[in-house]
Amino acid sequence: MKYIIIGGVAGGATAAARIRRNTEKAEIILFEKGEYISYANCGLPYYIGGVIEDRERLFVQTPESFGKRFNIDIRTRSEVTAIDVKKKEVTVRSSGKTYTESYDKLLLSPGASPVRPPLPGIDTEGIFTLRNVNDTDRIKSYMQQKAVKRAVIVGGGFIGLEMAENLHHSGIEVSVVEMANQVMGPIDYSMAALVHEHLQQKGVRLYLEQAVESFEKTAEGITVNFKSGIQVNAEMVLLSIGVRAETRLATEAGLKLGEMRGIYVNEYLQTSDESVYAVGDAIEFPHPITHKPWLNFLAGPANRQARIVADNMVFGNKIKYEGSIGTAIAKVFDLTVASTGLPAKRLKQMDIPYLSATIHSNSHAGYYPGASMLDIKITFSPTDGKLYGAQIVGYDGVDKRIDEYALTIKRNGTVYDLTELEHAYAPPFSSAKDPVALSGYVAGNILSGKMNPIYWRELQQADLKKVTLVDVRTADEYSLGKIPGAINVPLDELRERMNEIPSDKPVIVYCGVGLRGYLASCILKDNGYQDVRNLIGGIKTYKAATTPVCLPEQPSSSCQSTTSCCRPTTEKVIKVDACGIQCPGPIMKLKKTMETLNPGERLEIRATDAGFPRDAEAWCKSTGNRFLEKSAASGTYRVVIEKASSCEKAVREINTEAGKTFILFSDDLDKTLATFVLANGAAATGKKVTIFFTFWGLNAIKKVHKPQVKKDIFGKMFGMMLPSSSLKLKLSKMNMGGIGTRMMRYIMQRKGIDSLESLRQQAIDNGVEFIACQMSMDVMGVSKEELLDNVTIGGVATYMERAEQANVNLFI
Repeated sequence: MKYIIIGGVAGGATAAARIRRNTEKAEIILFEKGEYISYANCGLPYYIGGVIEDRERLFVQTPESFGKRFNIDIRTRSEVTAIDVKKKEVTVRSSGKTYTESYDKLLLSPGASPVRPPLPGIDTEGIFTLRNVNDTDRIKSYMQQKAVKRAVIVGGGFIGLEMAENLHHSGIEVSVVEMANQVMGPIDYSMAALVHEHLQQKGVRLYLEQAVESFEKTAEGITVNFKSGIQVNAEMVLLSIGVRAETRLATEAGLKLGEMRGIYVNEYLQTSDESVYAVGDAIEFPHPITHKPWLNFLAGPANRQARIVADNMVFGNKIKYEGSIGTAIAKVFDLTVASTGLPAKRLKQMDIPYLSATIHSNSHAGYYPGASMLDIKITFSPTDGKLYGAQIVGYDGVDKRIDEYALTIKRNGTVYDLTELEHAYAPPFSSAKDPVALSGYVAGNILSGKMNPIYWRELQQADLKKVTLVDVRTADEYSLGKIPGAINVPLDELRERMNEIPSDKPVIVYCGVGLRGYLASCILKDNGYQDVRNLIGGIKTYKAATTPVCLPEQPSSSCQSTTSCCRPTTEKVIKVDACGIQCPGPIMKLKKTMETLNPGERLEIRATDAGFPRDAEAWCKSTGNRFLEKSAASGTYRVVIEKASSCEKAVREINTEAGKTFILFSDDLDKTLATFVLANGAAATGKKVTIFFTFWGLNAIKKVHKPQVKKDIFGKMFGMMLPSSSLKLKLSKMNMGGIGTRMMRYIMQRKGIDSLESLRQQAIDNGVEFIACQMSMDVMGVSKEELLDNVTIGGVATYMERAEQANVNLFI
C-alpha cells in the first residue's frame, strides 16, 4: 500500500508517523513545499520576542531524523501542484522540475494561509504575516536590521495578542488595531473587557472599532491609515487578521467543498473521493453542539484527526471523529485567556436559547500566598442545563479548569455535572469549593429559580425609574463607587432597613461579585418581594463591561493629581499585601491603611484583583490623595499612593454645575491682587464665590491691628518670619528689597486703581466667602483672632461642600 501525504507539521507529520506505527509494509511519501516538516509553530511568537532564545529548539524533528526513524520518504521543497483522483496520482514541482507520483491513498493536510487584504500599500517593506518558520526568520531579521521601536499589529486575535506581548518584551511600543469592538473574538465582550484593561495596563496602545484603509511608506517607516482618519506611525506592521483554509488543490481536483468553503469530510475524515482523506485547518466539520459545519484552526484537533485518519487509512473506516468544540488558550502578558464551546454571542447569533453565569473566584485558597483571581463565564441550556461553553480570564489554574469544562461539554454534560467533579484539594492548588464547582452551583441556582439573574447589558439598558436598584455592599464600598441610581442598603442591615425598599415594583440587587446580591435576593423574596433580580458577576463585571476603551490619543479620565500644595516630603512607605483578596477587599484595605498614615507618607499595596489599579485611581480621584504609580507582573498589581494633607485635598479640581472657587496659596502681592480681581469679577455675575486661604495665603487676610494671642515657640517664630498683614506683602518678581512693592502701590494709587485692601473689602461687600484652612493655621501658629472678622474657619469638608457647587476651581 502506497500512501502520499501532502503537508507536514501537526496533521501530516503526525499521520505519517502513525501510519508507520500501524504497518511496516507500507510505502509512505510526505511532500512539503517548505523546508521543515515538524516544528513548533505555536512557539514562533516567543522566538521573535526572545523568550525562546535558541532557534533550533523550535524544531521537533528534522526531515532527515524523522525520515530515518519512521522509514518515510520525506521530500521538502516539493510542492504538489495538482491531484488527479481518477488516475490516483499527484503532480509535484521541485527544483524547477515537474513529475508525477501515484498513490493508493492520499491525505491532504495543506493547512491555511494568512489573510492579506488588497489594501493600498500592503506590499510595503516591513509589513508581515506570521505562519511558518520562514515568516519568523524574515521578521526577526527585519527587527534586527531596522532597529524597530514601534510596531502595529492589525488584528486582536490570539496570535495578534501573543505577538503584542512578545514585541513588547523586545522593547517595542506596540499598537493593536481591531475592527471589532473587542479583542479575542471567541470570548464574550464582558470577558474581553478584562483583557482590554490588562493590555492598557501593560502600555499597549489599543485601537478598537478601527479599520485600516491603507499603508504608506515614509522616511521614518510606515504610516498606517485608518478609515476614521487616525494615523499611526511605525517601523513594522504585522497582519494578524486571520487565515483561510487552503483548498486550491482540493477544488481543482474536483473534491467537494462544504458550506463554509472548507474541504468536506465525513465522520471518518474521508473526502468526497474514497481514496482521499483530509485533516487540519483546511477541513470543515460539524460542531458537536450546533451540528453545523465550521472551520477550526487549532493544533490540538489537527493532531487528533491525524491519529484517527491514519488508523482509518490503514485499517478501513472504523474510528469516527467526534468533532471539535474549539478549546483554546493563550498567554497575554501576565493573563491567561481560555475558551471552549460556544460563547453567549454565538448562541445568540444562532438563535439558541441560553443562560449564563459569571463568577469571580480565587485560583486557590485565599489565605495561602499567591492566590489570584479567576474570572469565569459559562453558558448553558435554560431547559436541562446542558453546558454549552466556558470562558476564563485569570493567572493561575486557567488551563486546568478550561480542560474540565471542555471534557464536560464533549461528553454532553450539564452544569450539574460540574458540581459532581471531584477535585484534588490542598490550599496551594484550589479551594474546598473549586471555581468549576462554584460555577455549577450558581448555574443550578439560576435554573431552579432560586436566583433570578439580570445581566450587565440588561441593567445598562434598564429604565431605573421603574425599578429599585439596591447596592448591598457596605457603606464604605458604596462610597468608593457605585452604579448610578443605586441606593445603599448593606446586606447585614437589610432585614432592619427593608422598609426603605418599595415592594410594589421590581428590585435589582448587586454587590461586588454576586454572592451578597444572591443572599440579599433570598432575604427579599422570602419577605414578600415578588420580582427580585441579582446582577450576575456583580459590579466587577458591570464596571469592566461598561467602562469605555478610549483611543490612545484621548486623555484618561483617571485622576493623577500633580498638585504640590503643602505636600510634606517623606521617605516613609507602608507596604500592604492584599493578594488573594476578592474585590472590594483590596480597596477597603487601602482605605483603612490610608487612614493611619500622616500626610506625605506613602502606601504601596499589592493585589491580585485585576480591577484594583483602576479602583485605586478612582478612589484617589474621589478623596484627593495622590495616585503615584502602578505596575503589574505575574498577575500581581502594585499601586503606590501618597496621602494628601487636608489642604491639598481641598485644591482638587472638581467639575460641577455652578459657582466659582479660588484657592490662594501664595502671599505674593501680585498673585493676591489677581485673586481678588478675579473673585470680584466672578461675584459680579451673581454666582456664589468662595476663596479658600491656605498656608502663605493666610497672610492676605490678617488684621493690621491684632490682639495679643498666646503662642508656643513655633508660633512665635512663624509670627516673626511671616508678613504681619497684607500691607507687608511683596511682589513675586522685581521686589528689589521692597522698592518694587512700594512702586507698585504708588502707581496703583496714582492711576486710580484700587489697592489690595480695597479690592479685598469689595469682595467682602460682594458676598465673597472667605475660608481659612484650619490645618494651615495650626501648622503656622495663626489664630482666628488674628484674621479679619468675616473669615470663617474650615477644613476639607467645608471646602468640598463649596466646591461641589462650583464649576470653576482656581489655584493661585
